[in-house]
Amino acid sequence: MKKRAILALLVILFAGQSFAQRKKSNTMELTKDKNHYTFNLSDMVTRQKVSYQNKFGILIAADLYIPKDFDSSKKYAAIIVGPPYGGVKEQGAGIYAQNMAERGFIALAFDPSFKGFSGGEPRNASSPDIFVEDFSAAVDFMGTRDFINRNKIGVIGMCGSGGFSLSAAASDRRIKAVATVSMYDIARAEANGWKDSMTEEQRNKRLDDIGEQRWKDFGKTPALNPKGAPEKFDENTNPISREFAEYYSTPRGYHPNSLTQHTVASSSSMMNFPILTHLKSISPRPILLIIGETAHSRYFSEDIYKMAAEPKELYIVPNAGHVDLYDKVELIPFDKLETFFKENLK
Repeated sequence: MKKRAILALLVILFAGQSFAQRKKSNTMELTKDKNHYTFNLSDMVTRQKVSYQNKFGILIAADLYIPKDFDSSKKYAAIIVGPPYGGVKEQGAGIYAQNMAERGFIALAFDPSFKGFSGGEPRNASSPDIFVEDFSAAVDFMGTRDFINRNKIGVIGMCGSGGFSLSAAASDRRIKAVATVSMYDIARAEANGWKDSMTEEQRNKRLDDIGEQRWKDFGKTPALNPKGAPEKFDENTNPISREFAEYYSTPRGYHPNSLTQHTVASSSSMMNFPILTHLKSISPRPILLIIGETAHSRYFSEDIYKMAAEPKELYIVPNAGHVDLYDKVELIPFDKLETFFKENLK
């Protein structure tokens, strides 16, 4: 126990140092919360910082959202929320967890391995296996709480976590229902390019470039890919990059731990390991795919809907784009999510 406590303290201290260093180097004004949450805490819930290890021994930092009328003698249904690819728990994932707690669930938002205040080296690495495991580790944690009903655990995966959450549900039958929001299949996008447009020649060239970068990285801090959300943008910026930048690079969604970058060498793992091979095995557990009507990523959810076995539902949010569903609570269908989980976590 002493070793675990020391490990937890070291990880928190390291993460705090990284956080402070990035804060110092970035002049962006932080708003809304002194702890850098991008939303205000509801007076209907309490928020607790928790941590636990995944099966690889990486310490995961998370926030537990609990209804204010919590009764310790009861067993609650649990919702686990994974953030967008490159995001952290203080952003959209926290908004979803908080809103689900307002509706009577115990909800957890976590920082993925290598991100935010979670452990893992090198920082900003990306691993399909480990990111899927992070969901199962959250199930481990929630299912060992006295106030959680182990048979009532569901997950919400946002953006890249949508693909990882589906993969986790395929291999972890303790997950009883899964909902995705603005889903990205990162492994498919890395392997095949945008809308599967990458040629074999382009794929080989990219793998050659990654191989060269690994030699350059050897013994050093690994190089990062360009930011998915550029710090500077205007009307001439690529529309998809601009949409992400309008969230991550402005006070609306900015967080110093959310770099929207991953190590260059990580991409080869995503390119080589498809994560949704066993998608059909989620059945008869239900899948809800939520996507904005105008989202650039809509094809991911539509394709998954065609591939998945019943029960499944594709829910289109009118007049919403991809990033709109990160934080625009007037557009996010929380009533739909509440109904979905209450009906399927019985």
